Amino acid sequence: MHTTRLGLPENLATLLVANIRKGGFNHILAGHTTFGKSMMPRVAALLDVAQISDITAIENENTFVRPIYAGNAIATIESSDEIKFITTRATAFPPAEYEAEGREVLIENGVDPNPDFPIQLISENLTKLDRPNLATAGKVVSGGRGLKSKEEFDRVILPLADAFGAAVGASRAAVDSGYADNSLQVGQTGQVVAPQLYFCVGISGAIQHLAGMKDSKVIAAINKDVDAPIFQVADVGLVGDLFDTVPELTEKLEK
Repeated sequence: MHTTRLGLPENLATLLVANIRKGGFNHILAGHTTFGKSMMPRVAALLDVAQISDITAIENENTFVRPIYAGNAIATIESSDEIKFITTRATAFPPAEYEAEGREVLIENGVDPNPDFPIQLISENLTKLDRPNLATAGKVVSGGRGLKSKEEFDRVILPLADAFGAAVGASRAAVDSGYADNSLQVGQTGQVVAPQLYFCVGISGAIQHLAGMKDSKVIAAINKDVDAPIFQVADVGLVGDLFDTVPELTEKLEK
């Protein structure tokens, strides 16, 4: 059995359906990740039930809470389906506590996979990260359209991120302008993060961006516009020219 091919959602979906039916499971959960968002709708469709996406709270076994309208409203959803398929927003739940001694886990034999996979993996290209991973980093430094160019983004944001030991993020406006790679986009259509520190530079604070970082523990912002929406959610804010203030801050951090 080729485990890489089996791990593709297209190949794994039918295997999960068979094991769910055999085990009689009624709640199936996955992270609201790229893999989870690809896998769960397939399995739910095969079992003819609805999927509940991106939940941030569980009220009871049938009732769940999720953000809608880019996080501007909260919906409470009650499911009457016999089997619930749910993806969870990881940043909404605290990490599980580590147990040094562990616990016993019951292992049962499941349904064997069908070796005739409909999809085969031909190749994959992996990017080596020189900085912390954006999705899991404890600190994130993000740049916006206020950086004005890719050259200035790299000159201003990257040294600050390195001084903090932080991951690099970007607003959609910065990504669309070509300042940063799409993989660095934070927001409703990018990655959702909740680091201990989210430091945003030259980001005005559009609703779509706030949806991706509003759960950060501490939000710091630098922007020359005193009326920028980002200051409404920031714990610490500095009104000033980022091209002067950020290099000065970076220099002090490096010392």
